[in-house]
Amino acid sequence: MKIKTRDFGTIEINEQEIITFQQPIFGFEGLIHYVLLFDDEVGASFIWLQSIEDQNICFVLIDPALLLSEYPPDLSPEMAEDLRKKNINDPVFRAIAVLRNDLTQSTVNLKSPIVIDAQSQCAAQVILDDDYPVRKPLLNGGKGGCSDADPLT
Repeated sequence: MKIKTRDFGTIEINEQEIITFQQPIFGFEGLIHYVLLFDDEVGASFIWLQSIEDQNICFVLIDPALLLSEYPPDLSPEMAEDLRKKNINDPVFRAIAVLRNDLTQSTVNLKSPIVIDAQSQCAAQVILDDDYPVRKPLLNGGKGGCSDADPLT
């Protein structure tokens, strides 16, 4: 299947790669089908979550454990059960990054991660009960996050 993307042009994807959001991304409730894209030049630390329904909608995801070693958090029994009902039994956490031209101004949302189950290809955005920042700086130059010496690849 061919799709048009914001950052990669027209690409071919396998329909089995499509991720379906059982609980949409906040503010993007009409878009539930996405695909994960990778850029070898950037490395595996950044993943593009591209909508297949709107070529202009694409989120950059990062593994939050790169910023906080204690991430992902322990889920409450209620949240774990809610995810199971959405066919997300083995959640992998990814945080949405907002990348700026000046990378020291880039941030990551640790409060509302994307959870993806690779087996079922189901996903959801959740709001964690724990006190995580919505705008954690990505780099130390922005008062926290990965140091400039810490590779993101």
